Amino acid sequence: MLRTLILVACFLGGSALLQAQQTQQVPVEKGTVLTIAEPLSHEYRYILFPRKNFIIKRGGIADMKTVYGQEVEVVDYAYTADGDTRVTLKRTDGKKFFRNFNTVDAYLEDALTSGELKK
Repeated sequence: MLRTLILVACFLGGSALLQAQQTQQVPVEKGTVLTIAEPLSHEYRYILFPRKNFIIKRGGIADMKTVYGQEVEVVDYAYTADGDTRVTLKRTDGKKFFRNFNTVDAYLEDALTSGELKK
């Protein structure tokens, strides 16, 4: 009897922890304006900028400091199978990222919680 009670308690505790780990989806609409912030490390993890060698091959300037503080707007969004929201971002001033890329993608919830994007 005691063994069954402990097993049930472990099952309920495990299911509660699993439910708490799921990320909450942030409501997003096309046209939402966000700001790109400076990352905590030396590179962005959740904003999917092209790698520096691709930027240079296409004739762009691979300086990440040029995107700090830039306002971007959401032009498209999709929900992934993992429950994340993947958004496509475009600069509000009409310029291209690194002089070559019109849009970049980002994982919205992760980028907001890590501080890479701000509302």
